[in-house]
Amino acid sequence: MARTDGDSWDLASSVGATATMVAAGRAIASRDSHGLIDDPFAAPLVRAVGIEAFTKMVDGELELADLAQLAPDAADRARANIDEMAVRTRFFDDYFIAAVGGNSTGASGNIRQAVILASGLDSRAYRLPWPEGTVVYEIDQPEVIEFKTRTLADLGAAPTAQRRTVPIDLRDDWPAALQAAGFDPAAPTAWCAEGLLIYLPPEAQDRLFDNIAALSAPGSAVATEFVPGLKDFDPEKARAATATFIQMGVNLDMPSLIYHGERTSAADYLEAKGWQMTGATRSELFARHGLPVPDRDENDPMGEIVYINGTLA
Repeated sequence: MARTDGDSWDLASSVGATATMVAAGRAIASRDSHGLIDDPFAAPLVRAVGIEAFTKMVDGELELADLAQLAPDAADRARANIDEMAVRTRFFDDYFIAAVGGNSTGASGNIRQAVILASGLDSRAYRLPWPEGTVVYEIDQPEVIEFKTRTLADLGAAPTAQRRTVPIDLRDDWPAALQAAGFDPAAPTAWCAEGLLIYLPPEAQDRLFDNIAALSAPGSAVATEFVPGLKDFDPEKARAATATFIQMGVNLDMPSLIYHGERTSAADYLEAKGWQMTGATRSELFARHGLPVPDRDENDPMGEIVYINGTLA
């Protein structure tokens, strides 16, 4: 079903199902020997949502190699996607750790409030080593926030930071709701917009960054990604590339969920507002972490994703 103004979802439908798909990727990547990420909450959250194919994958009942029965290249595509989820998650994990207090590379920061936009099944408020006094705000649709909060509470999980939820659609006045939850715009903030931009129209993407800039004090940080391939996005190629989901019984038509076409580079837009940005392509992150770089697939409808982060001087 195509997107409409004011559409909503749970974690088993529409955009919400992509959050469950991403969590399944994190769960599988957490079992890999490369040890790039460890998300102990991803698998139980996926099970709680109840999409059968994703549950079978996180439980090992459906191995990646089994997907070759559905399409000749399905297993290789799935392996590359799981590896990408590992390097993507590690990129944003490292970003947060550096922003709030440093890591093994010597990077340091003194930020004590973080905002995760469209948080979905993100469990960073529960699994990252946040310094004492850190407040993590999670913004997402009310049903998504309620589901994750209840599920993790039932598991006996406790946040490692002070977690404050902001149950609101990003198309509504989320800056006001964020401040009503206690957010301090005078203090530096670590912002995260992971896996979000492709689900926003171009003008909504710009508006998101306008709001972030307006709420950011000097010393704030931001991390997101940019997908240059949206400019030449081919829905039919995308439908063919994700046909395996349909064969697995997952009602997930990615082309109908994505806003494609011309849009401003997130890095360029933020730099114009005074942010100092750096970036790394998906292939560069694979090489950085010693994972085999997938062959460039000319039929990949998303192209080479660029992961970016930066600070406000």
